[in-house]
This record gives sequence, structure tokens and C-alpha cells, in this order.
Amino acid sequence: MTSLFAAISHRGRDLSIEYVWIEAAAPDAPLLVFLHEGLGSVAMWRDFPAQLCAATGCRGLVYSRPAYGRSTPKSPDEHWGPDFLEIQALEVLPALFAEVGIDLQRERVILFGHSDGASIALIHAAHFGTQLAGIIVLAPHIMVEPISITSIERARVTYETTDFKAKLARFHDDVESAFRGWNDVWLDQRFKAWSTESLLPQINCPVLAIQGLDDEYGTMAQIDGIAAAAPKVELLKLESCGHSPHRDQPERVTAAIVSWLAKLQPSIKS
Repeated sequence: MTSLFAAISHRGRDLSIEYVWIEAAAPDAPLLVFLHEGLGSVAMWRDFPAQLCAATGCRGLVYSRPAYGRSTPKSPDEHWGPDFLEIQALEVLPALFAEVGIDLQRERVILFGHSDGASIALIHAAHFGTQLAGIIVLAPHIMVEPISITSIERARVTYETTDFKAKLARFHDDVESAFRGWNDVWLDQRFKAWSTESLLPQINCPVLAIQGLDDEYGTMAQIDGIAAAAPKVELLKLESCGHSPHRDQPERVTAAIVSWLAKLQPSIKS
């Protein structure tokens, strides 16, 4: 996949957003938009988006949020607030859609989010759900749990004391931007009160929520909370699976998505 770059203006700053298109045989096929995790990027997805698009017959859009991958890094003095996920969902993502020509009212768009990206998908759907064909969320966060903080504190120690930083640098032009942006805000005391629970009843598009039973960043309360609050939710709980179901159990995740999409759109191959 060859990276392209979209130029957007956000809060007085010009940003370059790395993105990749995955074409489908049918030009009017549904579009899967991939929203990466807190340390993710276009490259970090590896070949999963292409494989999922091939299995479903969908087109794909994969992008790196600002501060990640080859997108514009955050400034050294930039500190994200507790609303950083809302900003991405309600400001940056719509600006990217406008720049690359995605019209939610004319296209069948499905958001595919992992971890922080899944939270962004939920927030976006709460505000624009009538314009979405559906959302797929893997290991989403709807609230901050102690297990999340413990694992993120552990990640900081690993980053500062091992070769983890060098490994991440393969996926980000500015690895400090990527890591500190994510880690600092999650460990900010103000972020402990963050929650999307009040927004969930507003999500009226179909939702497929997937989580591993061995997720080190969250408990089943996350996806159970979505099912309890939103009206059109299907759950998949995976045994022997951690925080990244699409890496730990790609075959089961893909099969579940193919089946779920077939219910939404019979023309999607199953």
C-alpha cells in the first residue's frame, strides 16, 4: 500500500495526514474506515486491513492520526486534554473525510476502530450514526478502568527501560510524539473521569463489539456497557485473546465481521 497525504487545517494549524486507499472490485462497495489504537499507525496495522477488505469485498481507508505514523507530529509543548478522543472523532475525522471526498450521506461507510480508535468510532457514531452503515469496535474504551491505568503505567516503564522505543520507531516518524501523546493523557489525573457512557444511547447504527477475555487494558464491562446502552449491538467475546483481537485471532474476527456485514448488506460476499 502506498501512503498518500491529506492537508487539513485544524485549530489554526496545518496538518498532513497519512492515509492509504484499499480498492475493491466494485467501486461502489461499502467503505471500511480503519481507526488505529493509541500507539498505532498505517504501518502498525500491517496487512490486516487489506485482508479484511478482500474477505468482505469492501473498500478501505486507513490513516494515521496526527502525532502518529507519518502524519504531522504533535509539538513538543502540546499536551492533550481529556477531550482528545472527542476532538479526533468530531473535528479531525470529519475534516479528513471532507478532504479525501468521503460523503457519509451518499456512501455506505463503516468505521472499524481498535482501542482508542474504537472509542473514536463510538463518539463519532453517537453524533453521526444516522449517516453510518455501522461500526465495528475492538477492545473499545467507554470508561477508564484501574486495569487500563495499571497497564499504561507499565507501558511507560517498558518504553523508558527497554528497546520498546526502538521497536515503535519503525512505525512512527516521531516516536516521542506518538508515545507521549497517548501515554501522558491516559495517565493525566483528569482523564480518570472520562467516559462515553452518556453518549451510547445515541448510537442508532448497528454495532459489532469484540473483546478478548484476556484483554490487559480493559474488562468485559466495556463491551457489556455498550450492549446495555445502545440499541443495535452484537457482541463477540474471545477466549485466549488479549487487547488486539485482530492480531491474536484474525480468522475468528474476520469470520464474525463477514457474517455481521452480510446481515447489514446482502450484496457483501459471505
